[in-house]
Amino acid sequence: MDRFNDRRVIVTGAGSGIGQATVARLLDEGATVVAFDISEDGLAQTVSAAADVGTDKRLTSAVLDISDEHSVTAAVTGAVDDLGGLDVLVNAAAIQRCAHTHEHTLDDWNATLAVNLTGTFLMTRQALPALCESGRGVVVNFTSTSASFAHPYMAAYAASKGGILAFTHCLALEYAKQGLRAVNIQPGGVSTALALSTLDKMPEGYDLGLWAKQTPILPQDDGGILGEPAKVASVIAMVASDDGAFITGTEIRIDGGAHA
Repeated sequence: MDRFNDRRVIVTGAGSGIGQATVARLLDEGATVVAFDISEDGLAQTVSAAADVGTDKRLTSAVLDISDEHSVTAAVTGAVDDLGGLDVLVNAAAIQRCAHTHEHTLDDWNATLAVNLTGTFLMTRQALPALCESGRGVVVNFTSTSASFAHPYMAAYAASKGGILAFTHCLALEYAKQGLRAVNIQPGGVSTALALSTLDKMPEGYDLGLWAKQTPILPQDDGGILGEPAKVASVIAMVASDDGAFITGTEIRIDGGAHA
C-alpha cells in the first residue's frame, strides 16, 4: 500500500515498541518520518531496521525529551521546517511507574504526568499550526486501556492516560473545522518493553489476581499471550490515512479481547 506517499509524519517513542513499529509501517507505506525518542540506542535500532529494508532515506531521527518545553519547541519547529509541513503526529512516548497508591511518591507521580500527559500536550501544541495548515492533519494519541479500565498499582499512569483521553476529545471538536482529526488508541496486552516490565515494577505484596482481566483472549501467531506491536501499528496506519477519514474524537481499543 502507498497511503502515505505524500504524508509528512512525526512519531514520538520511536525507539521501541509500538512507536518503533509505527515508524516501520508508515515508512513501508511511503511516509516521510521524523522519529523522536529519549533513547539514542533505541533510535539507532529504528534507523538500522529501516536501512535493512531500504526506507531509511525517508527517515530522520533525533533524541528528544518530550517533557521539556524548550526542547519540544525547537525539535518540532525544526522537523516541520525540514519536512515542509506536517500531516500526522503520533504521540507514542510514555513511561510507567508502579506502586501502592498510598506509597506513590510525588516525584514518580509528577514524572509520569510530565512525560505522558504534558509531553503529549507540548508535542501537540507545537504541531497544531502545521497540522491545521495541512487541511488533513491527524493527531494519534495513546490512552491505554488503563484510561477506561482499572489497572492496579498504576494510579499515576492511569491518570495520565485518562487525561490524554479527555485532551484528545477536546482537540477533535475544537479543530474539526480546520480539517484536523484526533483519535485515541487504547492498546492493551501488547508485547512492548513497557508492558513486559510491568510485573517487575510491582510493589511488594501486590495481588496478581487483580490482573486477571488484563490477558488477551485471542491466540497469537507465535503462540504467546501478548500481541505484537505491529498489529497496533497497522491500526494507526489506517486511522492516520484517508481510510480513517470519518474517524475522530473516539477511542479504538486494541487489546486482543482482554476487556471484552
